[in-house]
Amino acid sequence: MWHLHKPVNYVLEILKKYGMETCDPVGTSMEIKDKLDLDQNGSPVDATKYHSMIGALMYLTSSRPDIVHATCLCARYQAKPTEKHLKEVESIFCYLWGTVNMGLWYTKGPGFELIGFLDADYAGCKDTFKSTSGRAQFLGEKLVSLSSKKQDCMALSTMEAEYVFLSACCA
Repeated sequence: MWHLHKPVNYVLEILKKYGMETCDPVGTSMEIKDKLDLDQNGSPVDATKYHSMIGALMYLTSSRPDIVHATCLCARYQAKPTEKHLKEVESIFCYLWGTVNMGLWYTKGPGFELIGFLDADYAGCKDTFKSTSGRAQFLGEKLVSLSSKKQDCMALSTMEAEYVFLSACCA
């Protein structure tokens, strides 16, 4: 399922554009323990550069669903990005550097069984204590839908967070 889809050159170009072509590759796009928040006391960074970096990552998400969650989480803080937020975006670029030859590739084939996976991170947002939900839907072996979203309501338990998201997926 994973194979080169978009040209490697684009990934290399954006790494070069932001001076990340010599970074050390990392194994994940974002560490689970690294939960972002507003970081109101952090040092501000150039918002234009931050917006540009997020835009480049958003473009890549069509063929790199492995960076969707981390990219969307970083995109939440575009109004007042700080060094902490920029560090997380740079971490995504380091992940891309280590996985430059990966991407989605769709081939013809049998199998039209719809299968879905979902998960919810109970009270994952440090600012609002709302849960973050993610889902992936496959038609056979082909990924056809992927999403990650902060839930609209605040759940009182992990079970409730997953139930809220499950009902939204079924709708």
